[in-house]
Amino acid sequence: MTLTDLPSAWLFAIIALLITLSAYFSGSETAMMALNRYRLRHLVKEKHRGARKASRLLRRPDRLLGVILIGNNLVNFTAATVATVIGLKLFGDIGVILAPFVLTFFFLIFAEVAPKTLAAQSPERFAFPSAYILGPLLKFIHPVVVFINGISNFIVKPFMSKNATAFDDDLSVEELRTVVNETSIPGQRQQMVLGILDLEKVTVNDIMVPRNEIVGVDIDDDMNDILNLLGTSQHTRLPVFKNNTDNLLGVLHLRRVARFLSHETISKADLLQLADEPYYVPEATPLHTQLFNFQKEKQRIAMVVDEYGDVQGIVTLEDILEEIVGEFTTDFASNMPEIYPQKDGSYLIDGMAVLREINRALGWDLPTEGPKTLNGFVLEHLETIPENNCCLRVDNYLIETLQIKDNVIKNLKITRVPSETVE
Repeated sequence: MTLTDLPSAWLFAIIALLITLSAYFSGSETAMMALNRYRLRHLVKEKHRGARKASRLLRRPDRLLGVILIGNNLVNFTAATVATVIGLKLFGDIGVILAPFVLTFFFLIFAEVAPKTLAAQSPERFAFPSAYILGPLLKFIHPVVVFINGISNFIVKPFMSKNATAFDDDLSVEELRTVVNETSIPGQRQQMVLGILDLEKVTVNDIMVPRNEIVGVDIDDDMNDILNLLGTSQHTRLPVFKNNTDNLLGVLHLRRVARFLSHETISKADLLQLADEPYYVPEATPLHTQLFNFQKEKQRIAMVVDEYGDVQGIVTLEDILEEIVGEFTTDFASNMPEIYPQKDGSYLIDGMAVLREINRALGWDLPTEGPKTLNGFVLEHLETIPENNCCLRVDNYLIETLQIKDNVIKNLKITRVPSETVE
């Protein structure tokens, strides 16, 4: 019995079955390729059976595609033959001409576009059940798949990169940052993850306390002044120096001297003996590196030095942690005495305020790649030290100098205006 001997109803039933099979192969291909590789790994760890079978198939995507395409093409060509027979039986020679066009129309809708669209929207729903069929099918026609893949790989090999892999699951930091931004992680946790990723973009020079703001013990001061400083200090560790921070003698942990503060038996020699050796770090050290260095050296505070060995500031473990979790205070702007909001929406800001802290406090985006302080930022744009107060505009920030003394801009007034209003 040949196809021409079968009743037309049977032939239409065969076509419907072949369309269903083609839809299955088309949807399976899209679903398998659209699976989220990271979610798939998670489900495999959770011992999801469908995920484990799909993962095994995706280890050799060339063979997976081979078995799908062999099945799909076999079904499609068989359908074309059956459609030709139907056309010949119903319409004669005209039917043979019309059959490919009619079949293409139905296959495009019901066997290609529709199943692939559904599979792309819900890949797991299609891929995991499909893996139960594709796995045994691959074993059944394994020799055929290997033979076809061998020829295909031989043809495409000259055009492939030597280091290319079928699916590169390695993410760069920027790609991972994009993934984190698009996830449904709660806002604060999301910012913490982003803070970790940003550590390598920030150096200790960006977050250090500058040398002119360092609070420490000058061993040349009167002993009563030193004891008063130790008793009222808000810091647990203080640098000990002679005259200035370039003559650093050590770092004093106040917990060690607490028991002496109620007595007047402690001397400067005792303080020096209790002080630890200072720990120095280069100013260009990335924060993620310095975090590991703090852990390795069992340190919590470091003196930041430039390329000439001069002390430029202090960085602490707490400073780095704040880059990850945010400020430990609830209102960062209220804890910056350098910033004074005005009724007209402008701000009076100390010239030595750090740009990154201003951005964090006010939600601004002043550039931080160059100078670290507001004074340095303005001087860089002016390219000279002004003799009198002046005004300038940088992007959408209107800046007015209010006080210039000792070659330093002491105070400034800054107003941020919307971008569209800046001409």
